[in-house]
Amino acid sequence: MRCWKRLAGLACALLCAVVVQGTTLVRMDLDQLAASASLVARVRCLGNEVRVEGGEIWTFTRFEVLETLKGSAPSEINVRLLGGRMGGFVSTVDGVPRFREGEQVFLFLESTRAGDFSVTSWVQGTFRIRRDNLARELVTQDTSGLAVFDPATRQFRPGGVRRLPVEEFRQRVRAAVERQQRSKQ
Repeated sequence: MRCWKRLAGLACALLCAVVVQGTTLVRMDLDQLAASASLVARVRCLGNEVRVEGGEIWTFTRFEVLETLKGSAPSEINVRLLGGRMGGFVSTVDGVPRFREGEQVFLFLESTRAGDFSVTSWVQGTFRIRRDNLARELVTQDTSGLAVFDPATRQFRPGGVRRLPVEEFRQRVRAAVERQQRSKQ
């Protein structure tokens, strides 16, 4: 009987065990993001829906497309990202951005097999738009405060775009897209 109790306790411990895995993102600059993305757009979040697909919790965010800097898109797109909250269950994946209804962001996006989009390199492909106290729109990359692995220096360090005026951000992205297109020729 004591053996069964130990086995039952062990089984329970194994079932309740949580596997903790970290997310490591390899640093991507604007040129690399532009090369990987099929669409770069300024979008406004219209809302989120959480669903289970393939045994995983996914968050599907619907966006209104306000402007495109690369590629073409319909007036509304859907972005799927792993994780979310459904009932009493929460699935969190480090490095996956989340969006609030009404907020505007620039996203570097890749098409998925399902016909929607995913954010290129997750938080690295996410650039939040905020207004400063002078009502100027500024862009900040989600990774600006996150340590990301830089293969050139073989170190983790924070970086990314921080408080860049929107027009300067547009110019940098357009230049990166042009360089990427020239390199394909």
